[in-house]
Order: sequence, then structure tokens, then C-alpha cells
Amino acid sequence: MERTGAGWSRAAEPTGRWRSLLDRALNGRSGEQALLDDDRLDPRAPLPERFEPDPRPPARWQSAPVAAADGDDWAAGVLRANLGGPRVLAFANPKGGVHKTTATVLAAATAGSVRGRGVLAWDDNELRGTLGLRAGSARHARTIRHLLHDLMEIEATDGYELRDRLDDYLRHAADGSYDVLAGEEDSRFAQKLDPHIVRRVLELLCRTHDVVCVDTGNNVESPNWRTVIQSADQLVVTTVPREDAAFTADWMLDLLEEAGLGRMVKNAVTLLSCPTPGKSALLDDLAAHFANRTRAVVVVPYDPQLESGSNIEYGMLSPATKRAWLRATAVMLEPFAR
Repeated sequence: MERTGAGWSRAAEPTGRWRSLLDRALNGRSGEQALLDDDRLDPRAPLPERFEPDPRPPARWQSAPVAAADGDDWAAGVLRANLGGPRVLAFANPKGGVHKTTATVLAAATAGSVRGRGVLAWDDNELRGTLGLRAGSARHARTIRHLLHDLMEIEATDGYELRDRLDDYLRHAADGSYDVLAGEEDSRFAQKLDPHIVRRVLELLCRTHDVVCVDTGNNVESPNWRTVIQSADQLVVTTVPREDAAFTADWMLDLLEEAGLGRMVKNAVTLLSCPTPGKSALLDDLAAHFANRTRAVVVVPYDPQLESGSNIEYGMLSPATKRAWLRATAVMLEPFAR
């Protein structure tokens, strides 16, 4: 990989490690056994020199939903907890169609439904993201572009005045559980989202919200993508149990490690979303693979309410899906709960 002033770049070519993993999965080998059979993926092997030792327990993967009531109670307790300050969650995978927008919205909706307020979803997709269309009431057509026009004036306010002023640029979930900052549909606007502007927007949102969930879009070379990733408290790697989607997620993690963000990769959460009712043959192997790379892996089930790609209505999800997202969101915020 090459890191230049313009950005990060490296050819995305399948590695022998990745090809071997997929071959084993498709041949019916268990994920754990496949990983142990390849000493390059052996969790007992020493970490590369560029990593610092991590004193926490090894990564784990959990299949949601959680049936036990105490699991739900634990998750709700994490989401209600003092998080030690505002937290930014970046949902990332350069591949399109891997449920980044869905994950961003449902994590915000879940956290907001438990916390009651102070949660926001921001569509930071530079290429006509759909989060603003799929979440939040269309009470106005204002987007990030309108916020930036008045940004300096809004930054000068505080307290209730700040909340009131910022609210003019946000949309709200139907049940009021979270807010939405919609992205701009005009792709020419992306050039205005330079690192300085993105940091100012994040700082502003963190003055009024406890949890900020960001849909990062697909372009790893864009300044806004890199700035959100570098500013995030928690990286959430979104993927589906499909070869191309998971390979791109794995490539992104390599990219971040080689850019000096190895600790962020180790502390990431991998979110595997099931796009169909049937279990994918790759699911267990991919879960085991990403558990070896990231802090935790959570699996959320298919829900027919999400299949159409239209409005995401948290209240319409099945109880099992809601429990799955409760656990998944708690895993994301667990390190910060006090």
C-alpha cells in the first residue's frame, strides 16, 4: 500500500490466506478449524511487530438474537450507561450493498430507543447517500450543505440555543428516538467536506449528542472518509456473508493497519448482516475469520421489513431482530460504558 498526500491506495488482490479460507468454507469445513489449520491465521501466533500488546480478553463472536433475559438486561444496561463523553461510531466497508446505511440507522435507533435522546445518524456518504431518505421524517429538505452554510454562526451558540439552532437542520425518527443529519445529493458538494470541515461538524454534533453514528460511504480516498475514520471512537465493519463483501472488508482492515491504525482495527466490531432467511455457507467461517482480526463479531438476522430498501422503521422489526440489534449495539458501546 502507498500512502500519499492525496490519500491511501493499494491494489485489492485476493491473498492466499483469503482464498484458502473461502475454499475451506465452501467445502464445509468449520470456521474455527479452518483458521487453526492455517498457521498464518493461528490466534496463538505472535502479533506483528507494528502492533502493541492488547491486555483485554481475546476477540469473540456472538450470534444474535440473544434469547436469555439477562442478555437483554446486560445490553440495555450498557446502552443506558454513562459513556464517558460523546462517542462517534463509524460504519465502514468500501463495498456498496453491505448494509452500512441500515446498520447506521438501526444502531442509532436502538441506542436512541434505550437512551431516550442524544443519538444521531449522519450520512457522510459523498456520493448521494440514501440515509436521509430512509430514516427520519421529511419535515424539511435541509442537508449537511445547509448546515455548513450557517456553521460558524451555529458554532458560536451553546446550551439550549445551540440545540434549537442545530435542530433546524436535522430530521427526526418517527418515534423521536434519534436525529438524522442528511447527506447532500449533489455530488459536487463533496469537495467542500475537507478534513477541517468534517472535524468541525463532528465537534458540533458531539456538543449536542452522546452517540453519533456515521455512514462513511464507499470511497476510502475521500478526505471526509479518512477524517471520520481517524476521529471515530469505535470502528464498525459492516458486511454480509458473501465473498466479495467480506473480502473488501478484510482489504479495508489491511489498509487501515498499514496506515498506522492497527489498534483501531483490533478494537473494531464486525457486524455480519444476513440478507436472506437461509444461513449462508460462509457465515461461520467469516465470523471466525473476523473474530481473529477484530475485538468482536456480531451477527444480525434477516428481517423482511428491511428487504425493500425503503424507509427503515425500527418499530416494525420483529422482536428477534430488535433483540439482535440491542445486543449488537451494546457490543459496540461496551468499552465506554461506566
